[in-house]
Amino acid sequence: MGFLENYQEWLDNPYFDKDTKAELQAIESDKKEIEERFYKDLEFGTAGLRGIIGAGTNRMNIYTVRKATQGLANYIVKSGNDKKRVAIAYDSRRMSPEFANEAALCLAANGIKAFIFETLRPTPELSFAVRNLSCIAGINITASHNPPEYNGYKVYWEDGAQITPPHDKGIMDEVKAITDYSVCKTMSEEEAKAQGLYEVIGKEVDDAYIAELKKQVIHQDAIDAVGKELKIVYSPLHGTGNIPARRVLKEIGFENVYVVKEQEMPDGEFPTVSYPNPESEEAFELGLKLAKEVDADLILATDPDADRLGVYVKDAKSGEYKVLTGNMSGCLLADYEIGERQKMSGLPEDGYLIKTIVTSNMADAIAKHYGVGLIEVLTGFKYIGQQILKFETTKKGNYLFGFEESYGCLIGTHARDKDAIVATMALCEAAAYYKTQGKTLWDAMIDMYEKYGYYKDDIQSITLKGIEGLAKIQEILATLRKNPPVSFAGYEVLKVRDYQEDTVKDLKTGEQGNTGLPTSNVLYYEMSDDAWLCVRPSGTEPKVKFYYGVKGTSLEDADEKSAALGKEVLAMIEKML
Repeated sequence: MGFLENYQEWLDNPYFDKDTKAELQAIESDKKEIEERFYKDLEFGTAGLRGIIGAGTNRMNIYTVRKATQGLANYIVKSGNDKKRVAIAYDSRRMSPEFANEAALCLAANGIKAFIFETLRPTPELSFAVRNLSCIAGINITASHNPPEYNGYKVYWEDGAQITPPHDKGIMDEVKAITDYSVCKTMSEEEAKAQGLYEVIGKEVDDAYIAELKKQVIHQDAIDAVGKELKIVYSPLHGTGNIPARRVLKEIGFENVYVVKEQEMPDGEFPTVSYPNPESEEAFELGLKLAKEVDADLILATDPDADRLGVYVKDAKSGEYKVLTGNMSGCLLADYEIGERQKMSGLPEDGYLIKTIVTSNMADAIAKHYGVGLIEVLTGFKYIGQQILKFETTKKGNYLFGFEESYGCLIGTHARDKDAIVATMALCEAAAYYKTQGKTLWDAMIDMYEKYGYYKDDIQSITLKGIEGLAKIQEILATLRKNPPVSFAGYEVLKVRDYQEDTVKDLKTGEQGNTGLPTSNVLYYEMSDDAWLCVRPSGTEPKVKFYYGVKGTSLEDADEKSAALGKEVLAMIEKML
């Protein structure tokens, strides 16, 4: 059917409720809006669903959530696994509790027990709960840092990581196979509870999760020594991090935690920011104001589902607060965690640092310095989780640390997704440790630059919404494949990795090999002087992203080189638009 026929079907079919129909009747004269809502089904991709909330096949609503859950239920039943149990969490967004409940009732109607959190919880706790409760899968209702009009639906498998092959394709196929919404099962909450298929969870899982985080502390001695002096400003950005982040900091000994009051309470409208992204400067405006008032040592902000952490640290020499990018905070934590564990108890011979292909090359230098292995994976923390599972199943390899440039890392293996709660705890611990040495976190960052090199990484992205935008993103990647660049900003392109074609081509010798990673629509250019550029469409937003990195001889030199490369990247983007 075409989009107009789909639209009419939703209006005529008694399966859809009256509020949905009223919303659709209100747009009957807006053909463009009808097309956007009905020209396709909201795609169930490798991370699940993410889209604008509203009525229609290309929107997040109870029907698309029910359809996704029915597909997941079909896959679980066909898998033959006896663990017919699924954990469900949700964040502070519009409709999150409703979507979570809808998923739980659909699972129950399929004979699968749902464990649903009593109130909002962080993404990493959902990841932890999947394994803690011996579930076959997990569902998290969140759209992370997207604008308020969005929500999403992430699926996790029994190892606690987001779905990877073969489960992602298997679940996607089951969801796509559902063409009639009325086949999606549901039941009442009362009936589900009576049959033992709907269980509300909370405190017991919370306590077990926090206990696992506290096991990751290396220098409790440093916290005991200066934890009462360290001043920390924290913002949950209206999301899920407020209670667990403050709880773990308090329990290990940090007493001076100042919460940004305006951003403390859960609110799906995110009233203090245009969108709740800890990468954004505006997310820290209120935190910086409070930090200056209390003379804080560091400022931390977690995104709404608390899997990503933004950081500002005080430079004692200038009195200014310096922003740490995801690459910077990730490298700072990697160096601290691996270095201090080496001092305290030594490192396993087969220990690994894991990063994504768009993460800083400083990670490579850190791994080399400590003599540990480095594994590079595709963008998406689930691929880091996949490596942890591989270590466990093969009994070969030990996970030391993993992170990606988009402000996410994991310390420990209690979860298999980014964990901003454990990162908050670890950064405060590192701040205490360096304070006992008369240093700030900024001093520690400068020490790292001196030791490993002045790496600078950045990103440019363009948003291209709607049908035309999706086509334009594909056109940009196709153009670059057809006409590969040979240089950027004075850097010579040495090798081109095409993850869609699974090729690595040496431009000097003409030799060609394989990437060794799963197929993905990504292009990566290795350049002279340790510079690089990577182009990939976002998996969660209507964007195409251009990541790049350089290595300088000083902070100023690295800044200049990065600016020059960024300027050329922007010029290239403008030519293609």
